[in-house]
Amino acid sequence: MPGLQGRGGNCHNSAVILSCIWMFPLKVPPLPPRIQAAIQRLKPHLRWLGVGAAIFFLLATLRDRAAEVAQLRLAASGWQWLAAGTGLTAAAHLWAGWVWGWLLGEFGRPAPVAWVFRTYLQTNIAKYLPGNVWHFYGRIEAARSRGYPWGIAALSVLLEPLLMAAGALLLGLTAGLGDRGWLQGAIAIAVLASVHPKILNPVIQRLGRSKLRTEEEHPFAIARYPWRPFLGECGFLLLRGAGFVACLASLSAIAPGQILPILSAFGLAWLAGLVVPGAPGGLGIFEATAIALLDGQVSAAVLLGTVVIYRFISILVEASLAAIAWFSARSNQP
Repeated sequence: MPGLQGRGGNCHNSAVILSCIWMFPLKVPPLPPRIQAAIQRLKPHLRWLGVGAAIFFLLATLRDRAAEVAQLRLAASGWQWLAAGTGLTAAAHLWAGWVWGWLLGEFGRPAPVAWVFRTYLQTNIAKYLPGNVWHFYGRIEAARSRGYPWGIAALSVLLEPLLMAAGALLLGLTAGLGDRGWLQGAIAIAVLASVHPKILNPVIQRLGRSKLRTEEEHPFAIARYPWRPFLGECGFLLLRGAGFVACLASLSAIAPGQILPILSAFGLAWLAGLVVPGAPGGLGIFEATAIALLDGQVSAAVLLGTVVIYRFISILVEASLAAIAWFSARSNQP
């Protein structure tokens, strides 16, 4: 299927390239000490630059399309599509919690399913706090309090976004396999290779020596290719993407030929929200990227309405699941 056309096509290629740079960073010579010191002073401000630019883009688009947005109405079966989008979003988060349990099992320490669900769902809402790391910290601390060594707890949390990012990038490659098919295929192979034990285990050992500071004498390692968690995270992205498509369908009819390009754009937009620092839950980054990638494929007014509805449903579902998990944990306390 041909890739996204026009400005959206250029954004598609740029997003793929930027995602690859994040996942496979190049080694560059160290900067002079004065420049490094200046960068350190500017870091607290630079991390909000991308978020601010994305919000400015959204507000500018909303200003230009305000009249069209005001005329938006739900389609004939809009409420059914919204219900489907809500259900798919809830299923995606439940599925992601289950996959995190699989990651713990990859280190030979399987966890009770009920505890995995409660922990994952309670901590997931913390991603909307400034820094976008507190949900990871919460899972690590919860796993440690249950007796998991620091190494297993931290590595299960570190592997989760890596596998999600690989799945999102592959989803982003589902459209645009035209004249650049060889490049897309090479990137896909590189993504799959990045989670191979021969590549991941040296990274794990370096982290164990430098950052993780595990109490164990030997760093943990992955004994086999994590196919099941990787495919599980791909399933998570497909469920989230299907929820996005359902939200869009609640406002406008979608032709079958549009589904793959929309899923492709969603995957790259979701990945941008994951990797851009300082964006709590990808807020603003995801929305701006999705609008840019789908420009020319869907009307701007419908896109604005879709990203607002999708974000509202996502936060509502995550908050509701967190509340249910919290009450469940309270009721199971002795």
